[in-house]
Amino acid sequence: MTKHGSATAQDLDDKSLTICSGLDMVNINYLHVVCESAEQAKTWKEGLRAITNKNKIINVCPTTNLMKHWMRLGFQVDAAGKVPVKVVARTFASGKTEKLIYQAFAELGLPSEKGDSMEKADFTFEKFVALYHKICPRNDIEELFQSITKGKSDAIGLIQFIDFLNDKQRDPRLNEILYPLYNEKRATEIIEEYEQDKDNRVRRRLSKDGFIRYLMSDDNAPVWLDRLDIYMEMDQPLSHYYINSSHNTYLSGRQFGGKSSVEMYRQTLLAGCRCVELDCWDGKGSDEEPIITHGKAMCTEILFKDVILAIRDCAFVTSDWPIILSFENHCCRAQQYKLAKYCDEILGDLLLKEPIPESPLEPGVSLPSPSQLKRKILIKNKRLKPDVEKQELELFRQGQFVITEDEEKEDASAPAAPIPEDKKEGEAAAGAPGEENVPLHAGSTSAVHPWLSSMVNYAQPVHFKSFQEAAQKNIHHNMSSFAETTGLNYLKTSAIEFVNYNKRQMSRIYPKGTRADSSNYMPQVFWNAGSQMVSLNFQTPDLPFQLNQGKFEYNGNCGYLLKPDFMRRPDRTFDPFAESPVDGVIAAQCAVQVIAGQFLSDKKVGTYVEVDMYGLPTDTIRKEFRTRMVPANGLNPIYNEEPFLFRKVVLPDLAVLRFGVYDENGKLLGQRILPLDGLQAGYRHISLRTEANFPMALPMLFCNIELKIYVPDGLGGFMDALSDPRAFMSANKERDNKLKDMGIEESETSKAALTGGKPAPAPEEEVKREEMKFEPVTLESLRSDKAFAKATKKHQKDLESMRKRQQKEKATIQKNQVSAVERIVKGKNKEEFINDPALKQLVAEQAKEWSELVGRHLKEEWTLLKEQLEAQQDILKTVMQGAQGAQLKQLDAKLEKENKDLKTRQAKMAVETAKEVAADKTLRNKAEKERRLREKAQNNTKKFIEERKITAMKQGKEREKLVAMHAKQLEDLNRDIQLNIQMYKNAEVEYQLANPYEFFV
Repeated sequence: MTKHGSATAQDLDDKSLTICSGLDMVNINYLHVVCESAEQAKTWKEGLRAITNKNKIINVCPTTNLMKHWMRLGFQVDAAGKVPVKVVARTFASGKTEKLIYQAFAELGLPSEKGDSMEKADFTFEKFVALYHKICPRNDIEELFQSITKGKSDAIGLIQFIDFLNDKQRDPRLNEILYPLYNEKRATEIIEEYEQDKDNRVRRRLSKDGFIRYLMSDDNAPVWLDRLDIYMEMDQPLSHYYINSSHNTYLSGRQFGGKSSVEMYRQTLLAGCRCVELDCWDGKGSDEEPIITHGKAMCTEILFKDVILAIRDCAFVTSDWPIILSFENHCCRAQQYKLAKYCDEILGDLLLKEPIPESPLEPGVSLPSPSQLKRKILIKNKRLKPDVEKQELELFRQGQFVITEDEEKEDASAPAAPIPEDKKEGEAAAGAPGEENVPLHAGSTSAVHPWLSSMVNYAQPVHFKSFQEAAQKNIHHNMSSFAETTGLNYLKTSAIEFVNYNKRQMSRIYPKGTRADSSNYMPQVFWNAGSQMVSLNFQTPDLPFQLNQGKFEYNGNCGYLLKPDFMRRPDRTFDPFAESPVDGVIAAQCAVQVIAGQFLSDKKVGTYVEVDMYGLPTDTIRKEFRTRMVPANGLNPIYNEEPFLFRKVVLPDLAVLRFGVYDENGKLLGQRILPLDGLQAGYRHISLRTEANFPMALPMLFCNIELKIYVPDGLGGFMDALSDPRAFMSANKERDNKLKDMGIEESETSKAALTGGKPAPAPEEEVKREEMKFEPVTLESLRSDKAFAKATKKHQKDLESMRKRQQKEKATIQKNQVSAVERIVKGKNKEEFINDPALKQLVAEQAKEWSELVGRHLKEEWTLLKEQLEAQQDILKTVMQGAQGAQLKQLDAKLEKENKDLKTRQAKMAVETAKEVAADKTLRNKAEKERRLREKAQNNTKKFIEERKITAMKQGKEREKLVAMHAKQLEDLNRDIQLNIQMYKNAEVEYQLANPYEFFV
């Protein structure tokens, strides 16, 4: 059996067959059929499963659904084998009066009285479709048709049709190489397929009837049909996939006092679930058969053996990918032996008893892929330590393993100890994260039978301590379970670490213990963190369950969905609470216009439609977008709403759209979950599902969906230029020509071209930034400084004073030397004193004395000049640094003013943005305005942060340039002064190397 009605061969009788159907998983009707032979039963079973377990069967187009309904009407014949008119009329009773309905019958030449019947041969599908269009004229499509033809023709021309397909029915984000634009050939094929009029086909035109047929066909499905097959890569580690998972699978109702059913395992597996839970307890009968029940919660019991049989029969009907049996094991080791025995004998080769050679159970080794584990069943149960297991398993195989049950046996039917209301929530949240216990019973046993332990491999539950410890151990086959409240706490405190943990290891989330009514938590929160097994109560068809089933319908409903790339790669970081786009992921924009509905109710009630988005917290928008209520028409209400705009979807890969149709009393009439990844743009018919996600034959919505790349404000023209540069330039050229004709020059509009035709900012709004020019601080400019002039004047005075003193000293020595010579030559003639030895000696002594005096004077002068230069150097440095400091201060003042102006402009823009949002009439409610304001504020903040970065970079460069110039100036100053000092040093050296002075008398 399947969730849609199927067959299962029963073990008790190979010739028996059970066909099940129902509105949901817990209200199931049975029809038992006995075939003539086992072969016949097998043929029926395989035939029914081929029909009911095909994912595309539940995603057929509206035309096929109409045909199915017509066939169903054809089976509802009277005693004479005819189709009663009143049976067909009931199809349209929710929106039209009986008079109008029967009048439509008459206009088509069909029996038109309430008590009439029709021959089945007369009631053809074409007649039924004609009746449908007569009673429910598609005025919504008529308006679209007229907009395409511009009201000038009764058919859409080929070129018009191509433009419609490319402009309206195609996602502009698609790569044109992988997804080519529609051309004449493809458009002609569509016309040939759906146009009934031969003349139109020859002329390659599409009439309104052909247009309606196309819009209601598989060629116009709301999702890419290849997404309904297995299209994802299935060769990555198990931790890289979301796995469709069930909690307390055996229950068909409440968690307390509910009914357990083997059938729930069949239904859940056939619905695509790949992880089911088995709460195993000791049986109390004389046979001591282990049972499955919700311990200490007064739920009914089922046999473990029967559950394993059901799992074997239905495990790989819907999907061939691996199944995980999550044991919550409360059995004594004697009955655990039976658990292992039944798994081994019943499941046989389907059970994965040992790890595969490619993925040994060693630290750092990745989990195997779904492909490597195809058609295999894994057991998730506590495992013994390797050395203990090896020893006990060897004893067991030798028949020497003795079970000693020292501990008191747990009784599943014993009432649970009362728990104070204020502690229930805390225990559910703060209990051991690695245990799947809830407040109703104690944790599972730690005394594991070695045989059962040996069957556990890639799903080994461990007590969770911390993400850091898990990363250090790096054991990929270790996994932990978290109650939803515990998981939420980890998300709040360690979101990125949680994501990284789920890249490597598997985690399982389960509902908190206080959900006694079997309600579900929102799974999207934990999908955002990359948790693989987000387990839900499948027996409760609430919103979380609908999201789960809608999401897992993709990839062939096989129960495995590959997580986005950045949630798998260890070199990527992802914060599930981020509001800015993820690196490498292009944010999307989605607009949904709900145009009309068809067959929404079988009663004449008012209806309305809600459209919600679920994804990252920043992408989730719910209870905001709803159509007006159309009163007293459940058949074909026309809403024609303005588009609901989801302006910025940060992470489209994780986002889903939900359409909910409600009656005037708020009762859900139908719903549909459509993941954004795979959603098709354009005018689409969206078939609805029940609360439990079963397909509904006729109810559908007609919507227009627009998908675009999200473009921040102000970059629209830039994106247009990038996406279609030829069209952008052509449009700009045409506009410029028109403006030129009006006398406006091209230069005046060049800036507008870059903003998509919007006027350029006013001059006062533009940021004008000019680099400051500073006069160089040179030696010449410094010499005019007062401090330097004063020091120079003093130095000159000291030098002159020293020279006067030296001159006086020279004069004195010269006078003394002349007197000495005069005394020697007195009374002698020229010849006598020339040859006088005493005179010669005196002259030699006087020459030496004079030379020493001159040398000492020179050294004194050079020393003083060097000291003065060094003193001048210190003064010039101080003066230069003061001048340079003044320039830096001037530059800093300018930079501070620029930053202040930037903040002022940001504040001004914030005020203007708030006014703009408040005045925007397209924003429907306060929440939408707040979201739009937040989005604009984020864009503005990002813009100003970038501008600040650029400004700071420019300012930094400008300051660096000035500092470098100052350093060069100081270097030049030091060099010039040192050159002067060196000049005096060189003169001193030259003097020392020169010949001494000589005097001749």
